[in-house]
Amino acid sequence: MSDTAALTFLKKVPWGGGKSPFSITYGKLMMWIFLLSDAFTFSSLLVSYGFIRHSYASNKETPWPSPDHVFNHFPFLHGVHLPLMFVSMMTFILIFSSVTMVLAVEAGHRMAKKEVAIYMFLTILGGIGFLSCQAWEWTQFITGTHEGRVLADGSIFHGANLIKNEYGPTPFGDLFFIVTGFHGFHVFSGVVINFIIFGNILAGTYQKRGHYEMVEKVGLYWHFVDLVWVFVFTFYYLI
Repeated sequence: MSDTAALTFLKKVPWGGGKSPFSITYGKLMMWIFLLSDAFTFSSLLVSYGFIRHSYASNKETPWPSPDHVFNHFPFLHGVHLPLMFVSMMTFILIFSSVTMVLAVEAGHRMAKKEVAIYMFLTILGGIGFLSCQAWEWTQFITGTHEGRVLADGSIFHGANLIKNEYGPTPFGDLFFIVTGFHGFHVFSGVVINFIIFGNILAGTYQKRGHYEMVEKVGLYWHFVDLVWVFVFTFYYLI
């Protein structure tokens, strides 16, 4: 192979560790390994949640609260019982941002800089929207309302924190902060990374490189964050 052909091959396949396994670049492989390790962490949290909740299944003195009655609020609709509607809206926002990320990756394959920038910007807006919704959700969970919330059994609860939980068993509040907080940190990290990638797109960095692989790599992370939220939404809010 001539020197020119070798340089062309390296430009198309930026791999620096010998023969590329699975026909992917080194960066993508490392991202997959990172996501696999992160999946174990989230799995441990959800499995722990399942065991702890199951331990309260036969506890009649401090029953596990129903998410339908805890997460039944919606902005500007005070006093209206809307079980899980706000959390469902959060889920829709995050999934929609995953769609825009797919479109950004597809536009990158076509080297369409303007389209990549637009879809990345929409993805960032989706992430910020989700984080804003989660901040409001946390505020409601912590403070409740001034007069308290009336649950199905007629009891009145005011809120929860890491020390006191008036919704029910203390682990219910602890797990809410740990699981949703850990996921929220991942979304926040993704938004920050997306901002950096977005700046590089506007600067034409990837256009000069001849590929948008960085958009693909951050896209893998963003899709993982969306997928994890589907499991969190299912196990913590629905079941």
